Amino acid sequence: MKPMTLCSSLLAVAGLSFAATAQAADAPNLSNSEFQQCLNTLKNSAQFRGISDSTFERYRPSAPDPSVIQSLNYQPEFQKDVWDYLSSLVDKERVEDGIRAKQQWSGVLRQINSRYGVKPEHVLGVWGVESNFGQTLGKKPLFESLATLSCFDRRQSYFRGEFANALKIVQNGDINASDMTGSWAGAFGQTQFMPSTFLELAVDFDGDGRRDLVNSVPDALASTANFLAKRGYKSGEPWGYEVKLPSGYWAASNRKDKKSMSHWRDQGLTLANGSPLPYDLSSAGLLLPAGKDGPAFLVGKNFDTFYSYNASESYALAIAHLSDLITREDSSKTDFITAWPTDDPGISRQESKDIQQALLNAGYDIGAVDGIIGDNTRNAIKDYQSSHGIFPADGRAGKKFYNQIVGQNKPVASTTNDRIGQLIQQQSPKANPTQSYPSTTYPSRSQITTQPAAKVGNVRYRREAGTDGVVRLVRVDEGQ
Repeated sequence: MKPMTLCSSLLAVAGLSFAATAQAADAPNLSNSEFQQCLNTLKNSAQFRGISDSTFERYRPSAPDPSVIQSLNYQPEFQKDVWDYLSSLVDKERVEDGIRAKQQWSGVLRQINSRYGVKPEHVLGVWGVESNFGQTLGKKPLFESLATLSCFDRRQSYFRGEFANALKIVQNGDINASDMTGSWAGAFGQTQFMPSTFLELAVDFDGDGRRDLVNSVPDALASTANFLAKRGYKSGEPWGYEVKLPSGYWAASNRKDKKSMSHWRDQGLTLANGSPLPYDLSSAGLLLPAGKDGPAFLVGKNFDTFYSYNASESYALAIAHLSDLITREDSSKTDFITAWPTDDPGISRQESKDIQQALLNAGYDIGAVDGIIGDNTRNAIKDYQSSHGIFPADGRAGKKFYNQIVGQNKPVASTTNDRIGQLIQQQSPKANPTQSYPSTTYPSRSQITTQPAAKVGNVRYRREAGTDGVVRLVRVDEGQ
């Protein structure tokens, strides 16, 4: 089997969010007796040689996890355009978090750069895209996930190797078993290594005798730099540039077809701002992620190392773009100079949260307001679009829909919410009748006061008023 990239085509980085949306198909029924028989076979197989009986039995799952098979076979109906993908991964919030991380870990990053020759901002770009700077590590128990994937469905041979490697990591004492959680596919830690990649490339940078990519930021960042260096990273070179194509220029997008910078200068390409191309790339290929009418890029070897982390050009571009913004320490504008070829651009995570809150206020049971546009949110958007005569009713959370449902903090689904508000005012006589509702602005939990729930049909709503006068309607379950 061809070796997989760090997170591979399984997109473990996306698995952190896709797992929550894999609801289109029912979870399969998995036989526990078959599962235990499979584990007995694995225990005595060549792949698990070196794993002690006590280690295997101590972390042997008592039952399979059907949800990981569901995630393995999940085929989302909605495929993101590159501008949607980039806008959700590279937004003002993430850039500002990256700038703070750069300042906080500046000493460690300088040492990493000295040892591995990898630019600090490139390491930060991977960290930000993979786990939002350590804020999203994944919660799936790795032993249950990998054991289940080792015994059911497809790619069992690959996952058996990762299961054995995960046990080796704990047996070696690098990471505590309680910290072995991550994506459904088995990636874990601050920068989401698969177990096999951990054993090959993880390093102990803080000198405590353990390679702890979960709790040690220095270990995680140094291991990422080591990965990039081993994949051919070129010290002192940029990943590439956004460029401007000459009028009428035609060329295919092919980042692998590397040419000298002199070649591209002769073709009439410039930097996106019109400046001449520099000569600090040994060679570069042309990348047109949305065709010739969208942003264009010349990308070098370091872009290819980002790609090797997870086999997706959009993913690599997210790392590259985030690293540039962190380098400039500027979160004021996260778009490229050339606009994407669409009249409906992507939205930030905050704008996604605003849409979710507006849908919740409109009575849609979309779950948590988390900024992740999953199946529940998309289905609610489709219903809202259909019921309000918005076509196409495609379920896409883009700038157009954001303006339609959020606008300038205008009430959404006014007829329904006016009726809800009237009932709540009747049932809560102490409420201030001058306060407006619903609002897409939501106060912190410490600022919220609540009123008893009102009922409209079979649905109950609670009125939450902040100390700043902002009121929102929150759908609640019976008995709450």
